[in-house]
Amino acid sequence: MYPRLGPVKQIHAGVLDVGYVDAGPVTAPTVLLLHGWPYDIHSFDEVVPLLTASGHRVVVPYLRGYGSTRFLSGTTPRNGQQAALAADTIALLNALKIDRAVVAGFDWGARTADIVAALWPERCTGLVSVSGYLIGSQEANKAPLPPSAEVAWWYQYYFATERGRAGYEKYRREFAKLIWQTASPKWHFDDATFDRSAAAFDNPDHVAIVVHNYRWRLGLAAGESQYDVLERRLAAFPTIKVPTITLEGDANGAPHVDASAYAARFSGRYAHRVITGGVGHNLPQEAPKAFAAAIEEVARS
Repeated sequence: MYPRLGPVKQIHAGVLDVGYVDAGPVTAPTVLLLHGWPYDIHSFDEVVPLLTASGHRVVVPYLRGYGSTRFLSGTTPRNGQQAALAADTIALLNALKIDRAVVAGFDWGARTADIVAALWPERCTGLVSVSGYLIGSQEANKAPLPPSAEVAWWYQYYFATERGRAGYEKYRREFAKLIWQTASPKWHFDDATFDRSAAAFDNPDHVAIVVHNYRWRLGLAAGESQYDVLERRLAAFPTIKVPTITLEGDANGAPHVDASAYAARFSGRYAHRVITGGVGHNLPQEAPKAFAAAIEEVARS
């Protein structure tokens, strides 16, 4: 049985009304935890109490399109591009009056954490990123991969079609469970664990955000012009200078590259660790002690 994260609060931040958990003393050093797709804040159920027990304030938001997070305006584009998610994160820090935080995440959350560390290092005291340096660009994504690598991205190409959008709309829970099973083949989660997170996918903007995210990556959907400057900076693959630990599970079934491919992107204090024991893609939920320990180590840097 997982510990309860605590009450979900709401705050206006940027274009969103963000649902988030805020645990620990508000005056303590802050850790911001960012989930991925198709997961939610409950990936950090066992991480949060470990961090609060060691003296941290821990903030865990639902990303746009998940849980109780909502757009403030019906006219705001349901945009899932990487710069928009990063801008949401900075807006949340501003709304909560948090100057700096250790930022940690996996999947979409790791990419967002990487961007915050790269573009706003003054807001980031340290970084923990599962699967390393995930900043991308539409131009780089034009390059084809070998067939053995392309097949792992099947859902990205599925979402590029109207059939894929409709299929995800109709079968979002079945789809998410399949991703959980293939991305973490040795993680034997129960129905209660899955259902706890799957409720977050009932968000009315969820399908639109997910589909746009993957279509944008392939250049099949436009982003918003307000993020063009950020995207140009990201397309240069900026170096991350803040203290960083990257993590990888030894049984990650999701697409990922070897750490040697991105180690040079980190120019500050840096370490990479492989977490053993059949740990898959949802590393914070599968290996919470290892994830929390990496955060605590970065926080001491």
